[in-house]
Amino acid sequence: MRVGLVCAHAGSSTDGPTVGTQEHIARVAAELAARGHEVRVYERRDAATQPALVELDGYRLERVPVGPPDPLPTGELVPYVAEFGRWLAGEWSGDWAPEVVHGHYWVGGLAAAHAVRATDIPVVQTFHSLGVEQLRHLGRGYAGPGQRIPLERALTRAVDVAVAQCNDEVDELTRMGLQRTSVAMVPTGVDTGYFHPDGEAAPRDQRPRILSVGGLAPGHGQDDLIRAMRLVGDAELVIAGGPPAERLAGHAEARRLRELAERAGVAERIQLVGAVPHDQMATWYRSADVVACTPHYSSAGRVSLEAMACGVPVVGYAMGGIADAVVDEVTGKLVPPGDVRTLGVTLRRMLTDNAGRFAYGHAAVDRVRCSYTWERTAAALERLYERVIGRRRPAMPVEPTPPVEVVVSERGPVEAA
Repeated sequence: MRVGLVCAHAGSSTDGPTVGTQEHIARVAAELAARGHEVRVYERRDAATQPALVELDGYRLERVPVGPPDPLPTGELVPYVAEFGRWLAGEWSGDWAPEVVHGHYWVGGLAAAHAVRATDIPVVQTFHSLGVEQLRHLGRGYAGPGQRIPLERALTRAVDVAVAQCNDEVDELTRMGLQRTSVAMVPTGVDTGYFHPDGEAAPRDQRPRILSVGGLAPGHGQDDLIRAMRLVGDAELVIAGGPPAERLAGHAEARRLRELAERAGVAERIQLVGAVPHDQMATWYRSADVVACTPHYSSAGRVSLEAMACGVPVVGYAMGGIADAVVDEVTGKLVPPGDVRTLGVTLRRMLTDNAGRFAYGHAAVDRVRCSYTWERTAAALERLYERVIGRRRPAMPVEPTPPVEVVVSERGPVEAA
């Protein structure tokens, strides 16, 4: 099977896909290639020094030369969607054309749909997050571009199947108008060869450690954890994420969190360590007694899964990918989103229950290894691709129902028959 994976962001984009999402695309590509498929990944070239073509782990990465050779915010990529699609269509008119195209993120999906609109190549789409759902959960903290939500809604009518990464996302996609048969649930995977209980742990003192991992921005839930620490007792909260440690002093959200910790009387128990390279995250997970996952929105639940793979129980908000990953009272504890008091009491009880944490940690490792490996993710996508390829038929010589074509103009999205 020939598979094209399209992500219109660039790998080095400052506000495009996170490390986790870039890893998702790369691991899916590598796993599919290992299963004997021809895989090509397409992302935007955002630096003149980047090679246009790279061979990686059995698949080909092609950087598409559209737009300026500089990192761009997501909203500024929209004017280049049509050009990106035309470039792909030109590439696929030669000796190699995909049998199925898989768009990633809404901008990548728009480019993929544009590229195949005159063909019978099916399109699978993974949004990784949905603007309408982020807006609902984050409220004023939502900072997505204005055209995102209407374009995502239009895109759902231009693809064959949308891939959801959690059950909440399945429900959201059906509320957006997709038939349930056009939504497939395929959760993200975890590298269990790297994230596992055995190995080095980051240094720590004798106090129990709670670890929080995520970007430093409103909506990631670190403020809830800081408030909850008043109920936890003598434990430290380590917050990993944001800019490098040397730039934390000038970071607005880091300053806000530190001021909040001062007002809450827990400043001496809060440690912000800044950005941690992904290849060092396992040591930080292993150093923790509990990993707290309290974002106000999370589609994949990546942090909870990585922590569980390292044998660390998770206390998290019962929403999105976290609710799917964590089995309450088996691999950790789930609490109502935003309930700071219950969060603090649950963390305190978890930290004082050594036997319970041990049992939760073992169950967590088993759950990840049974249900959340990259091999399982790739196998599920392989079956999905085969299904959509088999379902597509060449156009019949009768008047068909006009398909939805997504056209992007300066005034916003327009749907044209």
